[in-house]
Amino acid sequence: MNYNLVPSTRFKKSLKKYLNKPSERSKILELLEFLKSGGFDAVPFKMKPHQLIGNYKGCLECHILPDLLLIWEQDDELKEIYLLDIGSHSDLF
Repeated sequence: MNYNLVPSTRFKKSLKKYLNKPSERSKILELLEFLKSGGFDAVPFKMKPHQLIGNYKGCLECHILPDLLLIWEQDDELKEIYLLDIGSHSDLF
């Protein structure tokens, strides 16, 4: 049940801020492996995966760290996850 991860341009740009920090980098890579292996259902409860409302209705979000979030859309039929953005609460909302 592997998913294909499709990063947006915004996600790639935002991600660059975090890849130089080893602790954040490892947590991000860990989450991406969870998503790749099983999508939303594979994300651990401690990362608080949930659906969003408002401007991000239809999107999913989880907490990589207390103030580091990932927003994505998931297409279960195509087995694709569209990585929309990553950042702090103030960056994203």
